[in-house]
Amino acid sequence: MSGLVRVRSGHSLDDVEEILERDGAIIVEDFADDITREALLADFRPALEAQDYGDDWYNGTKTRRVSSLFGRTKELTPIVTHPLYLGAARRIMQKPVPIWLGRSRVEMTPTIQISGTQLIQIHPGQGKQPLHRDDALHLRRHPGPTSRVQIMVGLSEFTAENGGTLVIPGSHHWDDERPPLASEAIPTEMPAGGALIWLGGVYHGGGKNVGDSPRTGMTIALDLGNLRQEENQYLAVPREMVLAYPEEVRRLLGYDRCPPGLGWYEMEDPYSLLVSEE
Repeated sequence: MSGLVRVRSGHSLDDVEEILERDGAIIVEDFADDITREALLADFRPALEAQDYGDDWYNGTKTRRVSSLFGRTKELTPIVTHPLYLGAARRIMQKPVPIWLGRSRVEMTPTIQISGTQLIQIHPGQGKQPLHRDDALHLRRHPGPTSRVQIMVGLSEFTAENGGTLVIPGSHHWDDERPPLASEAIPTEMPAGGALIWLGGVYHGGGKNVGDSPRTGMTIALDLGNLRQEENQYLAVPREMVLAYPEEVRRLLGYDRCPPGLGWYEMEDPYSLLVSEE
């Protein structure tokens, strides 16, 4: 494949879903407007500037990473609820699963939840990150149903020179015996405010920065609600920050119950705990 399909925010969700299922990744060129992007940068800048470089080969020795993003800003609603991201994630992952309750056959549709969040700033001199699948965190077998849909929003421009995320389109269809090769990966190139959306089974990794300025991206993962969150959002996001977000985002942060019965509090929907304190 010569490159990733590129669309605009007003593109058909049906088409985006089809492209993601086929290619495993897509670029939305105008995903975040300048006002949202600048507000996020302003909120994250203190933590980013205080953060040291990583100290291992995987996370990068010329890379700064900041997590707990929903605990550091109130500006993430238009990102995580964007129709082409949340809409595609719901369609791809929230598919009914048949189960038997005695002699009754019923279908249960899982919820989805925010899993890991990170701000990732790759500085000049950083080498390529090893290609990997993010759904490997849950020891998933491939090929198989998608359990993660992830996004990387460019808070700066992404180029082949500054470390734009490397992606192997179609690799979510591979089995677990085939290794990824660097020669198969293509760089994500998009303007500031653009976004790469990809499926958890796609091989990808941070690119090599041979430019003269950092590349800053923000990633958020949506996982099935019956899997453990990569980042413990209950500890990462203070309650007052959870309450600053609308109900849809609160539930995505984990204050929700996944059918048939995961995540309850006092045998009730955990969202009731938040509502009682408003």
